[in-house]
Amino acid sequence: MGHVISIDVGGTHLRAATYAQDSQIPVKCQRIKSQAPGEKVIDRMLKLVEEIWLDGVDAIGVSSPGPLDPHTGVVMATPNIKEWHNFPLTASLMKHFGVPAFLDNDANLAGLAEWKFGAGRGHHDVLYLTVSTGVGGGVILRDRLLQGYHGLAAELGHVTLDPAPDAPLCGCGFRGHLEAFSSGTGIEHYVAEQLAAGRRSSLSGQPSARMIADAAGEGDELSRAAFTRAGEYLGIAVANFLHSFDPSIVILGGGVSMSGALLRVPFEASLKKRVFHPRYLEGLVIAQAELGDDAGLLGALALARLKLGK
Repeated sequence: MGHVISIDVGGTHLRAATYAQDSQIPVKCQRIKSQAPGEKVIDRMLKLVEEIWLDGVDAIGVSSPGPLDPHTGVVMATPNIKEWHNFPLTASLMKHFGVPAFLDNDANLAGLAEWKFGAGRGHHDVLYLTVSTGVGGGVILRDRLLQGYHGLAAELGHVTLDPAPDAPLCGCGFRGHLEAFSSGTGIEHYVAEQLAAGRRSSLSGQPSARMIADAAGEGDELSRAAFTRAGEYLGIAVANFLHSFDPSIVILGGGVSMSGALLRVPFEASLKKRVFHPRYLEGLVIAQAELGDDAGLLGALALARLKLGK
């Protein structure tokens, strides 16, 4: 029986799992910290895979933060692993293990996983957005993962919604991106700025997105306004994405997306106001992601199986 090994690269941990053919339940699964003094991340990854290796491994799939090039298997940069600068990740894995290795962006693969195994099953055109510390995206068009010429397609968190020079700053260093408005970090920055300007609230200082959500649930007006603002801008962005990709389902993942009506009500109202024709909304499903923390591993699994033609 053939096996696939999938690897999920996180900022603080590496996870790896071995899957048997036609199963999404791991036979073996291990997790370790990504970095340790005196060790390279790639060496830790190789040891991790060796621990779960079984006879008959056909391929390795990897989900990693980007930017990266899935066509060449090179990680161009990733914020939490400084040594990975134009790093040939798949070539390193293939040299060590002697089997094909495949790589893609973690948000792309979370979208792929939701399409194959989660909320997007049965759909052919899928828009996936993870709304968490940042905002990432993945797009399935006619049963194919959108990657683009450079492999950099679907960086949906970095669409510009406000080009003004004083627009909120995104984590990437540019201003006015979706991520700057609707991510957990964007919500935190907005509330902290409003508090510093003297706006009244039950909160103080620099509260976390979770604290803001809790305060909003208790009726704090500033906190509710922060989620309303985030939802409105998310609706503007998704209207643009509907115009670009015309999906049959929009899947929302990530911690901020789980704030329920706080985000969902202003998001859906904003979306309905901004699509230029109601046809885009006919039959459109808006769903919550189903796979949680396993989306990275399952996305890497789906990628490897697709590349192998299985």
